[in-house]
Amino acid sequence: MFSLKDKVAVVTGASQGIGRVTALALAEAGAKVAVAARSEEKLATLVGEIVAAGGEAYAVRMDVADSEQVKAGFKQVIERFGRLDILVNNAAITRDGLAVRI
Repeated sequence: MFSLKDKVAVVTGASQGIGRVTALALAEAGAKVAVAARSEEKLATLVGEIVAAGGEAYAVRMDVADSEQVKAGFKQVIERFGRLDILVNNAAITRDGLAVRI
């Protein structure tokens, strides 16, 4: 795998699914990862996994549908890590489960 040592990443929708796996992969590649989602409990579990594997992670409770929460969340990331190099904008919600309608 390639190295992301000293890079800072934010992954939205990181509490489960693709976002969770992406955050784990970025951390494995050496990035410092800020994981963002609405579920603080799931984020805490993910941060614990990343730290236990030797990575650095930070949980940011954020609902991307709320612009004020997004601004505050990114401000927290910058305060914590000093910068942002990578954004994985993964957060999404669909109320219609049929792929043909998406």
